[in-house]
Amino acid sequence: MVVLIVVIVIVVLLALGLWGGYNGLVKRRNRTQEAWSEIDVELKRRHDLIPNLVSTVQGYAAHEKGTFEAVTQARANAVTAGATGDPGQIAPAENALSGALRSLFAVAENYPQLRAVESFLQLQETLTATEDKIEYARRYYNTSARDYNISLQSFPRNLIAGPFGFKAVAFFATDEDERAVPQVSFAGSGPDSAGPAPSPAAGPPPAAGAQGPPPAG
Repeated sequence: MVVLIVVIVIVVLLALGLWGGYNGLVKRRNRTQEAWSEIDVELKRRHDLIPNLVSTVQGYAAHEKGTFEAVTQARANAVTAGATGDPGQIAPAENALSGALRSLFAVAENYPQLRAVESFLQLQETLTATEDKIEYARRYYNTSARDYNISLQSFPRNLIAGPFGFKAVAFFATDEDERAVPQVSFAGSGPDSAGPAPSPAAGPPPAAGAQGPPPAG
């Protein structure tokens, strides 16, 4: 009788341990998926802003074709990577897009006329706010992914992770230097500098204040 009671107690304890371990993994996995969904929403918002941003800058620097093509291609690659849902593929594509955006804003700095274009300033402000949200969501996701992965590797949860289909998730790694959206400073456009000169290699820009900006596209 005593042996039977001991066996029953052991079985109950194992069942409770299995139940607790399984529920713990489910909770951490759901938290990680929720964190990733926040990143996904902000990345899609970022992708939606870029075509309008390119179109606005292109209206003032149509000859910077290489930069616009690089941004457009980087965006397309990021969208394609995003469809996989794999942070390991998405992160490099988003880092490349960040680098292309930095080049675009570097071009914009050569055209002080853009400081008077409200749509450009609004796009830049929205993009900067989106980048901040992505960074916040990325940190939350990586923390959740770390806790989840540790749980998968810890005993006794590692004994039930495989049979119940729990798999480790990739971190969303990013280059901190590439993540920040540069602010266009329009250096030299103050009262002490009348008509700041554009980059010598860029060719003649539209005449400031003469006929207004050329049409975008």
